Parts: sequence; C-alpha cells; structure tokens
Amino acid sequence: MSRPTHLQTCSSATDPDADLVRGLKCGDPESFRLLVELYQDPVYSYICRLIDDPAEAEDVTQDVFVKVFRKVAGFREECRFKTWLYRIATRESSNRRRWFSRHRWREVTESFGQGAASAYTERMPYRGRGPFEQAERREQREILNEALKQINPRFKQAVVLRDIAGFSYLEISNTLGISLGTVKSRILRGRAALKRQLMRHAPAIVPHATWQTE
Repeated sequence: MSRPTHLQTCSSATDPDADLVRGLKCGDPESFRLLVELYQDPVYSYICRLIDDPAEAEDVTQDVFVKVFRKVAGFREECRFKTWLYRIATRESSNRRRWFSRHRWREVTESFGQGAASAYTERMPYRGRGPFEQAERREQREILNEALKQINPRFKQAVVLRDIAGFSYLEISNTLGISLGTVKSRILRGRAALKRQLMRHAPAIVPHATWQTE
C-alpha cells in the first residue's frame, strides 16, 4: 500500500521517544531494555485484541520487537516512534491472522495457551483494587474481548487504537496509512458494531463505555 500524501509527519525533536531512538540506533542494550519495559505490555495488549489468541499474540509481540531492533537503523523519523512501532505491530498481526486462517488445522495445546496468557496477566495486575472488583473488571474485559472478535478487523484496529491504546486521530491515520476521514468513519462504524455486540453479551456494561461520550 502506498503512503498517502495527506499524512502529516513530525520531527524527532517533538517525539518523546527521541532519546530512546538514538540509543536504539547506537545499539545500546539499555535502550532496548527500556523499549521492552515501556512498550511490551501495551503492544501485546493491542495485538491480543487483533488476533484473539494470547499464545499467538505473545509470538507476534516477540516478532515485532525483533523487527524493531533490526529495522530501527532505517527509521527515518518521519513520524513518532510509537506510531512506527504500532504500524509494525498492525502489519505483523494482519500477516499472522491471514496465515492462521490458512492453517486452521494447526492447534495450540491448552497448556501452552494458558501459560502464555498467565505470563502476561501476571505482568499486568489490577493494582489497588479488591478481589471482587478485580473479578468484575476481569469479566468485563473478557466480554469486551469477545465482542471485539465479532467486529470487522479494519474497524477493530481503529477502535482499539483510539479507545484502548489512546491514539489521536492523526496518529491512527499515520499508523494505518489511511486518511483522517477514513479513520473517523472506521471508528464510528466500529463503535456502533461494538455496541451492538456488547448489548447482546452484557447490556449492563454499555452505559459505562467512555467512548460513547465522544
């Protein structure tokens, strides 16, 4: 897909990750450790919602960071580093999803899947909440993830980037390589589809969805 001419760029001076990028380009091991510390969990969470399989999402996340490490020297800083990182994550997720659809016969063992999921769950605890609230929020997250599975992948990408990853419309435009108008359209249609799914699965949680107030 060619890069749309309308996409805006940003200089490295305005990128909060500029120092990190310089360290990565110099091959600094501490910079790579910081990269993983800052972005491993949010990138995994994003990928997991796109491909609906915790074990596969862990593999894709590892692939993403390997590609970042190998390709960062060629990163021309025409956009924010975070945008470039999520662009790679989106592409790798799409590639894995297409591959998986062609190899549906391949089964991941139950124990492996649970291990991959629990490994990441342990790194993302619910801090400062009691066990009952933790259980309630975990159930809501599972309902949300189940509803997201039913949405068109293109709409899902935009909704997850906006409402879960917290990207601006411009960042989504640059990440997905689409116009701002298309971003807004996909988010609008994705939210509507998500609302319909949530109403089917758990109508009680829909009024609490913050994206409805925008």
